[in-house]
Amino acid sequence: MPPDIEIRPVETHDEMRAVEDVQRAAWNMVERDVVPMHLMVTWVEYGGLLLGAFDGGDLVGFVLGYPGVLREGDPRAAWLGTRLQHCSEMLAVHPAYQGRGIGYRLKLAQRQALLEQGVGLATWTFDPLLSRNAHLNIRRLGGIARTYKRNVYGELHGIYAGLPTDRLEVEWWLGSRHVERRLGGDPGPSWQAWEKAGAVLLNPSTPRGDGLRAPADALCDGRPARVLVEVPADLPAVKAVDMGLARAWQEQVRGVFEALFGMGYVAAWFVTGGGGGARRSAYVLDRRLDVEILARGEA
Repeated sequence: MPPDIEIRPVETHDEMRAVEDVQRAAWNMVERDVVPMHLMVTWVEYGGLLLGAFDGGDLVGFVLGYPGVLREGDPRAAWLGTRLQHCSEMLAVHPAYQGRGIGYRLKLAQRQALLEQGVGLATWTFDPLLSRNAHLNIRRLGGIARTYKRNVYGELHGIYAGLPTDRLEVEWWLGSRHVERRLGGDPGPSWQAWEKAGAVLLNPSTPRGDGLRAPADALCDGRPARVLVEVPADLPAVKAVDMGLARAWQEQVRGVFEALFGMGYVAAWFVTGGGGGARRSAYVLDRRLDVEILARGEA
């Protein structure tokens, strides 16, 4: 990443207007879906966190979040000793600057700021079919997921058009060893290493004549300690060619995740590889992972 990119708080009205512009550029948003400047002003004034990536005087990326409250009875509140958490609402980088590690640096700066505030947990959601986002959220940042949410936002436009807005909820346990290992550069085992250790690929995809891969016709049986769940390596490419195939992937992955989470599995790693002559992507889920131990910084 260019060394002159500066990460700092977004403070002025003009800078917040630039945040609106980055939203439009990054997601091809229609105007009604853009988070407006006047909401940013209020969130920042009352405890929210808005950090920007600046190339000189130009804002080229941002991360935005605000304080949230865990629901009554949520066990995570007992682990944290508080119901307070951070809701990370948006992370975006202008298309001209994507692929340079700016999003990763924004999340690192967010984590540091939250730790200084005494916050132990940040949560957000993302499309589980987007491998690029899973690579950042799960593999590089060390987030975990154990909640699948159907059609969270209803119909959206731009890059999210055409599918229900299903999402995984990420839990980022900011002070955990799991997160520290990921941020220290340890990506975890490879796809092949997981399978050698006994992890089972539940939904092995099959190649099509057009170079895309179709979801499995049938799922593998059994409840091993760890499983792999395959997702498209490049969802935008799938959507550009065959929306029916994209919908088939979503329907299968939705059913698999909901079933696994109901049995206590946790998505804690993300891998690429798997053979078959093309890049493939999969989540690794573990039903022995104790999230309470992780949350308390002991794992």
